[in-house]
Amino acid sequence: MTPHVVIGVDAGSATLRDADHLIQRLAAELALSEGVFGCTHLIRTGQPRVALSLALPDETAAARTREHLDREYPGTSTDAARAAAAGHRARTAGRAVLFPGAQAMAAATPTVAELLAHSAIDAVSVLGSPGPPDGALRLVTRGHIRPEWRSGRLVLAAVPAAGGALAPFEVPNPTPCCGDHGQ
Repeated sequence: MTPHVVIGVDAGSATLRDADHLIQRLAAELALSEGVFGCTHLIRTGQPRVALSLALPDETAAARTREHLDREYPGTSTDAARAAAAGHRARTAGRAVLFPGAQAMAAATPTVAELLAHSAIDAVSVLGSPGPPDGALRLVTRGHIRPEWRSGRLVLAAVPAAGGALAPFEVPNPTPCCGDHGQ
């Protein structure tokens, strides 16, 4: 089942981590199915923040989600929310937190071929490499996979890892930069 109703949410999340947690909280609160896509979108106009987009299976699920958002997170429908939904709908923008196969693949160490066969991810690109990786290479997920929509395809950026494996470019708990320098 391909989700076809996309809604945007601007809850004022300050960081990707906050937005990831909000997407996961909404998925739990609304009992969203495994087939739902939930993405984050960096907003650089006005107050910098992270908006969300959710691709839902039908208008009934979208209406239930909108009702929940209006009740629990008032004021979430903004220009940033509309931009997030538009980018997701066009599949040209968005960092996927929820997507079919996300939980199973993040909990494993799949090969590239397994990742592509058992998730919504369409491609893996290795930074600095001109072509796609060998399908037999293992992907050390560290429990964290965040592909991005690029030109209509969900693409996971990866980097070489120890032992001839690959790892997602985005790490689960990045070290904050510039926070406590010299203090």
